[in-house]
Amino acid sequence: MSQENFLMGGACSLKRDYSADGYGLHRGISGMYFKCGYSKERRASVHSNSGCPPQGGSCPSLMELCIYKIRQEIHKYTSFYMLPRDISQLIFNDLASCHALSDCSIKAFRDCALQDICLADYPRVKDSWMDVITSQGSSLLTIQLSSSGLTDVGLAQLKNCSNLQALLFDRFDNVSEHGLKQLDGCLSNLAYLGFIKSNALTREGMQALSSLFNLEKLDFDRCPRIHGGLVHLKGLTKLKSLKIRCCKCITDSDMESLAGLINLKELQISSVNITNIGVSYLEGLSNLISLTVEGCNVTASCLDPISGDFLRLCTSCDCLQNARLFFPLSLEFYCRSCSIQTFEGVEFGVQ
Repeated sequence: MSQENFLMGGACSLKRDYSADGYGLHRGISGMYFKCGYSKERRASVHSNSGCPPQGGSCPSLMELCIYKIRQEIHKYTSFYMLPRDISQLIFNDLASCHALSDCSIKAFRDCALQDICLADYPRVKDSWMDVITSQGSSLLTIQLSSSGLTDVGLAQLKNCSNLQALLFDRFDNVSEHGLKQLDGCLSNLAYLGFIKSNALTREGMQALSSLFNLEKLDFDRCPRIHGGLVHLKGLTKLKSLKIRCCKCITDSDMESLAGLINLKELQISSVNITNIGVSYLEGLSNLISLTVEGCNVTASCLDPISGDFLRLCTSCDCLQNARLFFPLSLEFYCRSCSIQTFEGVEFGVQ
């Protein structure tokens, strides 16, 4: 999008791409960048050259110089409400990437109709900030919160954001099961949801996920208390991608709850405590394209029901703890331990 569009206040209408990379995250300007909330074009226009003062080399644009000046004198501004949304969004992104937001400066963004709130690695987020964040109302589409200071009071305000499409919580520790249940039925448009290092997420709290019928991508990373909670995903038939990483509480019995997710195309169950029995529950997932079982206690025999005659055991090692499986028209198996790849029964080395 050109600077002329920004100066005229043209609204971004690019299609959102919730293709999660890893956990739906990408290392970027402020440590963790919420990739799933932006298309490539929008990321380029919204985030380019923010976060640092203009430097030598290419000449900075007028927009960059203005935003830099605003950041240096942010204490002089009480509201950006009258600015076009795209410009307010650029200013917010710049302040967030520089960790320049404070209890005072964030108030200037009240009712600015922002679309994206990315507060990655921002430990100062608290309930009082949620009042400003959720004041964006139906305009708000994506939120990423490093929410160690967030409680039930702040979480409840998400009810005001009915069009929210992507939501990621990092360090979700101070919210109770009751707090999560407050959102039950309130985020019906949510397509992506992720939890990272979330000690407060429990089986009972995951009941709030059962009403997210439009959810397409769901990520759990280092969530130690979700054993038994996957049962609440049974009704999420639109779910296409599920990633469960380093959740040691997940066992074979949890895998049985996934058997009904018939539209699942990508399943990652890495470094969890499942065995061949757990994998056997996946036999009915006929639309599965990618399965990752890295770091799990499984052997090649568990794959017989889902891989047929396409897969042979790697000749150089006797386990699948580092295996990654793909199911297109034919099946590919790559063993990371010994760098051997098997494709339709033909073995060849991988660099």
